[in-house]
Amino acid sequence: MAVVITELDDDIVRSMSIGAVFTDYVGKISSFDFHRTEDLLVTASEDDSIRLYDIANATVLKTTYNKKHGVDRVCFTHHPSSIICSSRYNLDATSESLRYLSLYDNRCLRNFKGHKERVVSLCVSPINDSFMSGSLDHTVRLWDLRVNVCQGLLHLRGRPTVAYDQQGLVFAVAMEGGAIKLFDSRSYDKGPFDTFLVGGDTAEVCDIKFSNDGKSMLLTTTNNNNYVLDAYGGEKRCGFSLDPCPNSTIEATFTPDGQFVISGSGDGTLHAWSINTRHESKLDEITFMLYSFNAYSFRLFPLREVSPFT
Repeated sequence: MAVVITELDDDIVRSMSIGAVFTDYVGKISSFDFHRTEDLLVTASEDDSIRLYDIANATVLKTTYNKKHGVDRVCFTHHPSSIICSSRYNLDATSESLRYLSLYDNRCLRNFKGHKERVVSLCVSPINDSFMSGSLDHTVRLWDLRVNVCQGLLHLRGRPTVAYDQQGLVFAVAMEGGAIKLFDSRSYDKGPFDTFLVGGDTAEVCDIKFSNDGKSMLLTTTNNNNYVLDAYGGEKRCGFSLDPCPNSTIEATFTPDGQFVISGSGDGTLHAWSINTRHESKLDEITFMLYSFNAYSFRLFPLREVSPFT
């Protein structure tokens, strides 16, 4: 059944408000991810914990710890009880940079060795068991959940960032100097089919996202600039800037209709911009309520019908 996307406007975006607050952990969350088909959220925190939440009923389902290796980046696989997470510690000793975990029985299903330094970007293909990781060792590795051997290796300049498009047919790799390379997921060994530059900004890209319709690409840089690019030709459609946020990186996202960009910030506020008018609509109703949370990262729940919080 086709999903009907409601087009947003400034009034709808401004009406956003908090539906629930989970207070079981008040420290810093390193990363989080929504499941694509289930009402689930997973988080990785600085206390080496992984927490699984039922967002439809606003409850914590599971908390588990990985004190030996720590947890940093985390994302769901297609199975609602399985995740991939990256290690925070002991990379030099073991090279066990990634783990495939079952939250159902707290079991490690597979280790993935290869990266020598911290993983800073991690994403799973929306169509199969492939996933990618980008590391501060200046490599991107391509994996298959079913085997622990690396399926592909890209050597790059600087900090790499990776993302699949919503159809899983194309993936993007960003590197030093604002260079973006696009690969065909089915024949990445042939090299990129397109390369373009984000002109005028040499900061490293710390996050990439594709819009649901695949027409736009959102880049967030380490100096807190957000750029919306044409995903086909690489032309810059618009750009938005935030105040510097020391020792933290900012993450932004598209709304489901692809018409707005919403971003966290270092002072606890959320910001929204229309990509067509370049007009910022600060979310006044949320600003005060988020001050104590330091909303560095922001993502929207996958596009489908969910039950409201009760």
